[in-house]
Amino acid sequence: MTTKEFIELEERYGAHNYHPLDVVIERAEGCWVYDVEGNKYLDCLAAYSAVNQGHCHPRIVNALKNQAEKVTLTSRAFRNDQLPLLYKELSELTGYEISLPMNSGAEAVETALKAARKWGYKVKGVPENKAEIIACKNNFAGRTITIISFSTEEQYRDGFGPFTPGFKIVEYGNAEELEKAITENTVAFIVEPVQGEGGIIVPPEGYLKKAYDICKKNNVLFITDEIQSGLGRTGKLFAFEHEGVRPDVVIIGKALSGGCYPVSAVLSDREVLGVFKPGDHGSTFGGNPLGAAVARESLKVLIEEKLIENSAELGKYFIDKLRAIESPHVKEVRGKGLFIGVELKPEAGGARRFCEALMKRGILCKETHENVIRFAPPLVIKKEEIDWALTHIEETLKMA
Repeated sequence: MTTKEFIELEERYGAHNYHPLDVVIERAEGCWVYDVEGNKYLDCLAAYSAVNQGHCHPRIVNALKNQAEKVTLTSRAFRNDQLPLLYKELSELTGYEISLPMNSGAEAVETALKAARKWGYKVKGVPENKAEIIACKNNFAGRTITIISFSTEEQYRDGFGPFTPGFKIVEYGNAEELEKAITENTVAFIVEPVQGEGGIIVPPEGYLKKAYDICKKNNVLFITDEIQSGLGRTGKLFAFEHEGVRPDVVIIGKALSGGCYPVSAVLSDREVLGVFKPGDHGSTFGGNPLGAAVARESLKVLIEEKLIENSAELGKYFIDKLRAIESPHVKEVRGKGLFIGVELKPEAGGARRFCEALMKRGILCKETHENVIRFAPPLVIKKEEIDWALTHIEETLKMA
């Protein structure tokens, strides 16, 4: 079948909740993907940071195959031999005492919100049903009803009310506004160390440390959403490490499974996640042996193949080279590691047309917030591949 035929099928039989680029990918390896007609593209999106280890990494694929031939799902009604090892390895790698596995990132965010509220009632002593959680403008944490209840993106909310109460919104990067918003009923502050869907927004230096200190002073849980920014994407294991803080709760997903299977998790110490008792919360697939085996190998690949270091080194190189491009359309280049946003001027006509032009040159990236092009390739990318991409990016950014 041709690209056109696949697109016609998708448009006819699928719900139209996405606006993808018109490329139909058939296979992928490392940083490269191939469409149904044999064309080759450099992936500069990495499935929104889910394939940090590269597409179809052989070690991760082998772990998936081997486990799939043994046992894939037991539910949490029984124990399995992979989940305890994932727990141990996550704790040793991150320094957090315990974790709670789920599947999608949104499920992990919901888990963190439930843990924060229960901690507020059972530990902090907030009156029942009065707990408040503070989030930031332009946040993105998923698509569930509760999560969009603290979104400030109108499209994400349009037609989906009534919304879950109990959330306050403050300006991202403004620690003073956070401090003013805290009350005796505030149980948590949830923040992305770098806002991904918001346009690769990097907060002012020192912001996370100030916010962390404010939360500590007021006995408020400091929660970081590292689903996109974590696991090497910004050149550190976690993006919060750039400011030397240790959140009370960390939410991870996406690259936790190298893009081979949905796996997410909430990391914390016993004081927080210990509020859950049997029956309080769960998931049939959360913590299944197939997902646990895949996650274990994905973490090993990330560390043993030094992908975090590669992100730090090549991310700086990529950003510096992008900033050196003289284009009438570019307003700003920003990012950390291989988590990069090129913001275009409003008069540039939107980022979509540039992404479509890059696709024709063999580079796949995606617009976010209309005027920002996101460049976030798999962390296995090589310098020569970046150099090849930069030639085409420069020519594209200089087009009329």
